[in-house]
Amino acid sequence: MKKILVLFSHPKFEKSRANNALVNRIIDIEGVTFHDLYEAYPDFNINVPAEKELLEAHDIIIWHHPFYWYSCPPLMKQWIDMVLEFGWAYGPNGNALQSKTCLNVITTGGSREVYCSEGSNSFTVRQFLRPFEQTANLCGMHYLPPFAAMETHKLTDEALTNYANQYANLVTLLQNNLSNNDCKGFSFINDIPKLNTI
Repeated sequence: MKKILVLFSHPKFEKSRANNALVNRIIDIEGVTFHDLYEAYPDFNINVPAEKELLEAHDIIIWHHPFYWYSCPPLMKQWIDMVLEFGWAYGPNGNALQSKTCLNVITTGGSREVYCSEGSNSFTVRQFLRPFEQTANLCGMHYLPPFAAMETHKLTDEALTNYANQYANLVTLLQNNLSNNDCKGFSFINDIPKLNTI
């Protein structure tokens, strides 16, 4: 069974109904390591060697965060800047992450309809996440479509529970060799049929 590292970054986690529901559904699944960056590094002083060890010990990396200003919270960006070093994560002999799988799990206030060329945000979620995708490409990782819980402030309890169950199903599928082919043609990994049939 593949090991999954959830790198979670949310500066106001205690106030996030959606992220609490998602996290609570997957945190106790065997083979999942939940790593809350704001809890571990409230002073932003990241322990780079420890983070590298965590990455090396896992097969799948999930960047789980709210979609802040079309990106991630600042601590996650700092984590990427500091931990994914030249000569280790990429560049000559930088193959520590080679062939690992990664993806974003995000929550947004906006709906799918506002994330398109005709919508108020002008671009798709996938387009906004290109820096993550290219980071994965540079490090030799397999990047999958994002999992997105959207329009979170309007979600009913039932809809939020459905997202949480989908997240748990995704973790199970990832642990059991979800392939890139399973995800082809989908903008969001939420939409793959396998995720909704477990």
